[in-house]
Amino acid sequence: MFAHQRLLTEIKSCTHCKEHLPLGANPVLNFHPNSKILIVGQAPGTKVHNTGIPWNDPSGNRLRDWLSVDKETFYDVSKFSIVPMGYCYPGKGKSGDLPPRKECAELWLTQVLNELKNIKLVLCIGIYAQEYYLKDKRKKNLTETAKAWREYQNISITQTITAKVIPLPHPSPRNLLWLKKNPWFEEEVIPELKKITQTLVNQA
Repeated sequence: MFAHQRLLTEIKSCTHCKEHLPLGANPVLNFHPNSKILIVGQAPGTKVHNTGIPWNDPSGNRLRDWLSVDKETFYDVSKFSIVPMGYCYPGKGKSGDLPPRKECAELWLTQVLNELKNIKLVLCIGIYAQEYYLKDKRKKNLTETAKAWREYQNISITQTITAKVIPLPHPSPRNLLWLKKNPWFEEEVIPELKKITQTLVNQA
């Protein structure tokens, strides 16, 4: 078994936070050293928790449309690593799901990133991913950060990896109003996102 497979098996067996998780522990992620694109979301919802398949919901359908990829390509782990900020469903809050639990990044993320030697593009979906990967390069809110997407060309992900980062809003149906208020996103960002994605997934 390769090192990344051992690490993935260990993470998927993690029960560190189970007493805080309403549906129990079921870490949902996947990664491979050959991946060129890293997708960083928030945490699984209930449907993803129940199926164990990342982005297996309406949000995932919109995300795949943004990338112009089908499911077969999206779930090809040699092309896409899917590593959210939280690996288990965190429960409901007052206005949607609770934030991803911090323990996932604290326990595992450095080890995961050390296995991802070929990442060229990081999609930071939502404020939690943007806080972690962009740090003080973020703007005052998600909208302003997303508008500044051209600035994030060469971001140090680890000591050995520098990649392009594209900050995205969450593709949830709940964000339809945001998309309507910010037409520049689908006019400017999505065409470029599709172009970059297609270039990377078609590389040998």
